[in-house]
Amino acid sequence: MESIIAEKRDILGKKTRNLRKQGFLPAVVYGGGKSALPITIKESEFLKLWKSAGESTVVELDIGEEKKNVLIHDVDIDPLKDNPIHVDFYTVDMTKKIHVDVALEFIGESDAVKAGGILVKVLHALKVEALPNDLPHSISIDISELKAAGDSIMVKDVKMPHGVKVLDNSEETIVMVETPRAEEEVKAEETAEAPSLESIEVVGKKPKAEAEEETEDKKPASSKNE
Repeated sequence: MESIIAEKRDILGKKTRNLRKQGFLPAVVYGGGKSALPITIKESEFLKLWKSAGESTVVELDIGEEKKNVLIHDVDIDPLKDNPIHVDFYTVDMTKKIHVDVALEFIGESDAVKAGGILVKVLHALKVEALPNDLPHSISIDISELKAAGDSIMVKDVKMPHGVKVLDNSEETIVMVETPRAEEEVKAEETAEAPSLESIEVVGKKPKAEAEEETEDKKPASSKNE
């Protein structure tokens, strides 16, 4: 089992920015009937662990002399820098089954796609039930089974690992191959959707007085404390 070292932290709120500057990530571990525990982990070590374990493999969290079996439950990402800024770990009971979303890995080559078909991935993960030790890192979907346009692979077609039960609707489509549309058909559709110049309503600027009245109406009422 993979592991990562953590330390308890007293730094909370906006002050955690200093931790990130020093190469640490603020995190929380919860579950197991205990209160949430704020911790810190090294960002570089977490990135390696996240890449190898994902969010469906149990890892060991070492907090001083205490060890916890956990799942990486949630990772907050900085929308600008695209790097993690906070992590939630969830403590699991190794003797009880849990529900987890397991990522799908699409492997192989499809003859239908080679012939010009369009591969459409409908699902990217499956919700499963299993004991923590039986949870797979990912579930492989072999698209080489898609031989012709219109072929699809459904949830019921996937052979699950021993001890793993899929909870999604068995009739739901995972991946399929669509027939490519002819260029003439696409152009005809685009022409039909394009509005004519006569049908476009020209909206001009409102008179200044009217605009100012609307602005005044939208102003919040003054506070008594102002």
